Amino acid sequence: NVCRGLEKSPSSYNTLQVMINKETIKQLVNDKIAHSDYFLVDVTVSTSNHIVVEIDNQDGVNIDFCAELSRHIESQLDREVEDYELEVGSAGLTAPFKVIEQYHKNKGNEVDVLTKEGKKITGILTEVTPDTFTVTVEKMVKPEGAKRKVLHKEDTILHYDSVKYTKHIIKFK
Repeated sequence: NVCRGLEKSPSSYNTLQVMINKETIKQLVNDKIAHSDYFLVDVTVSTSNHIVVEIDNQDGVNIDFCAELSRHIESQLDREVEDYELEVGSAGLTAPFKVIEQYHKNKGNEVDVLTKEGKKITGILTEVTPDTFTVTVEKMVKPEGAKRKVLHKEDTILHYDSVKYTKHIIKFK
């Protein structure tokens, strides 16, 4: 994760605790990012009011924007009523995709896909539509009667609901 900010409420030892609503946090985030290039990846709120907000952007996440978003969320919550911890950061580079915007962001990149049937596909994410995405797999194949293998590209079209996960592959050269 590119940036993390952790805030702990000063009244963390209160016995009465109000549960923070996940939808409220999503709305606060969406209000702040509405006119920006950022998009919401995920919000989790644990039973102990540990709030984790994951955002992303085509060009990466700026730590200053994380701090700004954190301040915006905090300004809308009452620490006297809601005891919480707040983390605002980027979606993990190698974490599974959670929203279609991550597919768009990674178009042209190499990805690993695991289907619900257990088939693993590694290739280039070449197409993204509202219902499906396409991974182009390159492999060396020896045509019948040929002496040498040739590079063969094969497109696999997948429905989002047919995969367990899709992850960006990071290679260091």
